[in-house]
Amino acid sequence: MGKLFRFGVSLEKTLLDKFDKLIRSRNYTNRSEALRDLIRQELIKKEWREGKEIAGAITLIYDHHKRELVNKLTDIQHDFHDLIISTQHIHLDHDNCLEIIAVKGKSSEAQKLSDILKAIKGVKHTALSMSTTGKEV
Repeated sequence: MGKLFRFGVSLEKTLLDKFDKLIRSRNYTNRSEALRDLIRQELIKKEWREGKEIAGAITLIYDHHKRELVNKLTDIQHDFHDLIISTQHIHLDHDNCLEIIAVKGKSSEAQKLSDILKAIKGVKHTALSMSTTGKEV
């Protein structure tokens, strides 16, 4: 961590009370840690909006019994081989699978892949988790 600077923040009492309740529920030990995380979160969102190199994960839930679905998912992932750095396949039960796709590259490409996968018949749920490579934060 770099050099620390202190600064003052003025908030209405009701807003501060809500913030304190929120950070307690998330197990923060102090307001500074919570504020640092909020700032980092906004900086990561900015990286995604600006199309910088990002990291993230796409999670899929799908019915593996759906005809040709697994082949289609694999073919699409091969089309994005430059973006995908890892995948993990998990059998949730007899019918359902969870796939986690780790990505690193342009945010627009990660969003595009997520959107394509989400639109496939048989995919029950897709979520894109935005993160950072850590270079800009």
